[in-house]
Amino acid sequence: MLHPLSSDYPRPERFTYPFCYEPHPLCLLAVEEVKQEIERIQPKEGKMFGVLVVEGMTQGDGSPVSFLAAYSGLLEGRNDWDFFVPPVYDAQQPDGYFKQKEREIMASVDHKEMSQALQLWLFRQYKMLNARGEEKDLVEIWQDYHSSPRIREKYPLPPGGTGDCCAPKLLQYAYQHDLKPVCMAEFWWGPSPKSEVRHHGQFYPACSGKCKPVLAWMLQGLDVDPNPEVQGLRHQEPRIVWEDEVMAVVDKPSGMLSLPGKIGDDSVATWALKRWPGAMLVHRLDMMTSGILLVAKTSDAYHHLQKQFEERTIKKKYLAVVEGVPQQEHGIIDLPLSSDPLNRPYQMVDYAHGKRAITEYRALTRVTKEPSRCYTLLALWPHTGRTHQLRMHCAHEQGLGCPIMGDELYGTKADRLYLQAQAISFVHPASGRKLHFELPAAFDLEHLNPCRPLFNNSYNSQNL
Repeated sequence: MLHPLSSDYPRPERFTYPFCYEPHPLCLLAVEEVKQEIERIQPKEGKMFGVLVVEGMTQGDGSPVSFLAAYSGLLEGRNDWDFFVPPVYDAQQPDGYFKQKEREIMASVDHKEMSQALQLWLFRQYKMLNARGEEKDLVEIWQDYHSSPRIREKYPLPPGGTGDCCAPKLLQYAYQHDLKPVCMAEFWWGPSPKSEVRHHGQFYPACSGKCKPVLAWMLQGLDVDPNPEVQGLRHQEPRIVWEDEVMAVVDKPSGMLSLPGKIGDDSVATWALKRWPGAMLVHRLDMMTSGILLVAKTSDAYHHLQKQFEERTIKKKYLAVVEGVPQQEHGIIDLPLSSDPLNRPYQMVDYAHGKRAITEYRALTRVTKEPSRCYTLLALWPHTGRTHQLRMHCAHEQGLGCPIMGDELYGTKADRLYLQAQAISFVHPASGRKLHFELPAAFDLEHLNPCRPLFNNSYNSQNL
């Protein structure tokens, strides 16, 4: 299970914060070896894999560090592949208690109550360690972490599969064998699941729903990197595009919150309140999206503009640079979306319970950042306003299959999220006049080396 890692790279000062990180070079080296093992196995399904670099047992070649490897859940129906660490608890033994009870339940009429009792028993078998050598089972960990009665009532037990993801398996094995964790990374290999967006070979943070409560326990006793998302952001201010006595149109910079949140009060809403007492944001943008926001200075203006949003008479246009080239110049994406309750803030395509989400798009220009990589400048018109709608519709394989450049949730990291709320049309809440505002493109297309137009069309980018 323990694989030598020969490298002159210095070890990190602190262990990886698993929910937001850049893979350490030692992890990158380990991943290359894991990929060779994956190629040998040739799995047909997409799967999350992970590596944990450890100290504590010098190898025969004198390597001071080694690495462990894991996969989430089962791999090709098995949990006993030689190269990888074993599960925390093996529930797959045909003659074991779990499988015997599972067969009894299948033959019983009272499936639900017996299934819950068996699931409770199973979670009690997962005795998770932390770096101090302390031990708790998954039920104790879950109940200690979730103090909210609402969450405890909705999810009295951990979700199925908790404890079987890469990170808990890796840390558990390290603690059991007196190995000191150094750094960790997880990556996706294979085709994406149908409901989510996962890109082959890309690194991902640990999931928040199943893993966050467990890792909050298991990491106790380790010196862990701080969460970069709560370190605060540089102070920024929106730019006033236009204003009168009842409202304002402002340009929000990328990296600024629309509303105050857990990472501080530096937001468009707090900035507006200081400038115009009683001011209210009429809508919002994701933190990393730049562009137009409407601010109401009076209650009447706020309710008037809100009604226009509710009736979908306000028209918005976005610009985005996406990775790759859409198959069609122009089209409509119609994919229902819902939040992933166990992995917020991710959204997923959900035909059973999702809300309808519709986006119109048109490809404007092809650009290139590197000779081997193509990008496309798109105009996007959201006909509905779902969370992460444009980001999911661009990234998901049933949408464009072209994630927005810099989208850390559904694509790859860049210097910013290349998404801008560029234009808006609405009725003025006092005068009743139709107003239209449009910003210059926020992206330095010269820096992205625009090449020949991708499509021959007479599309006018001034039109909403």
